This record gives sequence, C-alpha cells and structure tokens, in this order.
Amino acid sequence: MNDDVLRARGSGAEVVRVARGWIGTPYHHQASVRGVGTDCLGLVRGVWRDIYGTDAEVPPAYSRDWAEAGGVETMIAAARRHLVEANGGNCEIGPGDVLIFRLRPGMVAKHAGIATGEDTMIHAMEGRPVAEVGLGHWWRRRVAAIFTFPGNT
Repeated sequence: MNDDVLRARGSGAEVVRVARGWIGTPYHHQASVRGVGTDCLGLVRGVWRDIYGTDAEVPPAYSRDWAEAGGVETMIAAARRHLVEANGGNCEIGPGDVLIFRLRPGMVAKHAGIATGEDTMIHAMEGRPVAEVGLGHWWRRRVAAIFTFPGNT
C-alpha cells in the first residue's frame, strides 16, 4: 500500500469515523465483530481491519487474567509491531490515537481505547457495550502508551 493511501486510510478523522461505527457492539471476550461482540483489543483490531481491509495479526487465545499471569507487556509489544508509537510520555492525545492503559499501578498494560478527541475515547469494557466516554483524570493517569494508526502522523 503506498504512503498516500495509508495517510488517507489512517487519518485521525477516518479512525474516529470507523470507531464510532462500533458503538453499541456488545462486549464479548476475544471477539472482534462489529455489531455482534468485541473486547477492547478486538475493537482496535476491528477498526484496523475496517480501515486496511485485513487483520494486522490474529492474537492467540487469551484469558481474562492473561496480563497478570504472564507479566509481559504483550499489548504494548503488539501495538509496536503495527502502530506508530507517540514520542515521549507527555504527548497530547489526538483524534484516532490508540491509548493503552495500566488499570493498576505496577501491572502490565491490558486495556485499550481509541481517542475521539482530547477528552473522549471509544472503548469496550466487560459488561457494557462499546461506548464513547469521557477521558477524565482517572483514565489519563493510567495511560501507559499512545500510538497512532499508520498514516495518522
């Protein structure tokens, strides 16, 4: 895929438009099917698939406690393989950015969302459908890494 196509497909506005199409999708662990079921990783995978036409990679099966059990930064490592990492820890959050969170201090990162603006994001959480929510202080202090889709630079 040439750079011009990547730029258009991975733009922040396009990522947000596609991610909003997932709002209301029920939560389902390990799933990535818009309108049927997804988890937080499945949301990012599904948005990628909707934009680029194919999966970046298909993760192996994972349990709900995979991060605690392994202690390896699996989610951040996968993001580094396919997304563009923002420079520095105090980067501004912009539309279309993929945010990876540590839900507890000292634990590996295991949650992801897609920023729709400086103060909002779309994400999937257990027991709730995909939703656009405020990106308040609680979430901001748990950001472990920020990435952009290829072309959203």
